[in-house]
This record gives sequence, structure tokens and C-alpha cells, in this order.
Amino acid sequence: MSTSAFRLFLLLAALCPLGVPVSAAEGEAEAVKPEAEAGLPVVELDQEKQKLVGLEIIKVQPAAYQPEFAAYGKAINVQALVTIRSQYRVALSEQQSANARLTQSGQSIRRTEDLYRHGVAAKRIVQEQQSLWQTDKAQLEARRAQSDAVLEEARVAWGSELAGWAFASDKDRLGDFVSGKETLLLVTLPAGKELPAAEAAVFIDPEGNRSQAEKAVYISPAPQIDQTVQGASYFFRTGGKRIRPGMTVSVWLPEGRTRETGVAIPGSALIWSLDQAFVYVKTAEDVFSRRLLADYAPMAGGYFVRDALKPGDEVVTVGGQMLLSEEFRAQIPDEDD
Repeated sequence: MSTSAFRLFLLLAALCPLGVPVSAAEGEAEAVKPEAEAGLPVVELDQEKQKLVGLEIIKVQPAAYQPEFAAYGKAINVQALVTIRSQYRVALSEQQSANARLTQSGQSIRRTEDLYRHGVAAKRIVQEQQSLWQTDKAQLEARRAQSDAVLEEARVAWGSELAGWAFASDKDRLGDFVSGKETLLLVTLPAGKELPAAEAAVFIDPEGNRSQAEKAVYISPAPQIDQTVQGASYFFRTGGKRIRPGMTVSVWLPEGRTRETGVAIPGSALIWSLDQAFVYVKTAEDVFSRRLLADYAPMAGGYFVRDALKPGDEVVTVGGQMLLSEEFRAQIPDEDD
């Protein structure tokens, strides 16, 4: 090597002590983004293009999540219970009439016996009144047995709570079901599952969409179980406008009492690629990183994310699919390359 070449080599080594190209040392090459170094897919989109495509971004907030398990339910037509109530009212009315006749017969017997003691009435008339009283007494017992049978039928089929609602005299507890303001639900749990506390929040949806599920309120245990599932059944009520008698509904119930912490994202933030769920997070002014959601769960209004995001992360809620398309387009080599 000549002396001039050796001096040039020393100069280059001084300018690039760590093996970085001279052009990079001079700032001509663009710095590598931290997301790219971590292996996370990124997309660059300047402010003008973000406005043009209508990109919307929110800062995610902390959220608590109650783990759930799924069950199924059916919206019940209360017509059968209303019919039983009508039968009971008829039986009760007949019982009251029989009781009135028995009371009248008793009064007649006392008057006739008094007349007999004073020698005014014949003994035969007293015996006829006693026979009539015995007949009225038997009819009252028959009517009482009939009304009791209707009560027992209601309790066996609907449970004591709903039977009490049907036969309450001070208030029409079934009125909201009859008018359609509320719907009665029969919820069956999977075998081996237990109902959490009665005040626990239970959610239902006819289309199996947890994010649109509406709350249902516990009423009482159902007296019979579903033979197919072999799980316990319970009655609930709901004011959901999309639930109609005869519908099958999906049900979500709390699993245990421990609540998890994470963040909540709206449903529109979720995008799919190769059967995996992602979101885009704004990591710089014009840079968006695609994050894999490996552990998330549906919740009211969107999704609960446990680990992939943290409070304060800026998540794209509108335009994520466009960013995904832009990311894939950028990966296609130009024909001139």
C-alpha cells in the first residue's frame, strides 16, 4: 500500500470509528425508527394525508374488566302464567261465593234451630237446613282445593317468586311483561357453573354481540333444569327493546369476583389481518405502529385490552384499515428496483 493510500485509510477510520458509512455520519441517510428496530410494523403518514383520509385518534383510558362466562337463554312468553292467574282468580271467586253461601246456611241453621226450640219449626226443616249447610261446606272445600291446586301448579312451573307476582292482589306485577315493556328470560348455565351473587350484572344479546349486550335483572331460580345442558336455570327480566318472546339469546355472567385492569378501546379501533386482531398506535407525529392484540375481551361499547396497550396510548379509531392497506402497499417493491 502506498503512503497516500494508507493516509486515506486512516482518515476514513477516524470519520467512521464504529463502522458506520460516511454518508450516514454526515446525516445523509434517514435514522431507523425505534418501532422498526423492535420488529413492529410502522406506517408513515403526514398531517395533510391524515386529515384527507379522516383519521381519528383517541387516548385510551384505564378500565376495569370482570371476567365472564357464556350461557344461553330464551325469552319466555308469559301467556301461560297469565292464563294460570285467570284460572286462580276464577277459582278464588268461586271459593268466595261458596264461603258466602256457607255463611248464609250457617245463619239459617241457627234461626231454624231457635225456632225449633220454641216449637215453631219442625225437626224436618232443621235437618234440611243442616243438609244444605253440609253441602255448602263441601262445595267451599272443593273450591278451596281448586284454588290451592292452581297455586301449586304455578309454583311448580314458575317458582314461588313469579307465582307470587301472578297472584298478588295489590299490584299487577305481570303488567310490564304483558305490555311488552319488559321481557321474561329463562337463563340456563353450563353444567358445573354457578350463578354469582343475585345483584351481579348479567348481560344478554339476541345476536351474540357482547359489545351491544343489554343488562338483565335477576328474579329467582327456575324450578326445573334443562335436561339437555344439565345446568341450573334462573329467571331474569330485561327492558331490552330487541328482545321478543321466543328468541334465543346469548348471556354473559361474571366469573368469580376478581376484576382485571387494563384499557378500553372502541370497537372501531380493531382491525383484522390473517385472523389476528390489531390496532394502530400513534408513536410519533407522522408515524403509526401496528400492535397485535393477543389478549383482549369484548365489553360494552368495545373491547378490554390487558397488556398490549397502556393508558395514554394514542389509538386510531377511524382509518385503521386504510393504514393497513398503506403498510402492505409500501411492502410491494417498485418495478424499477
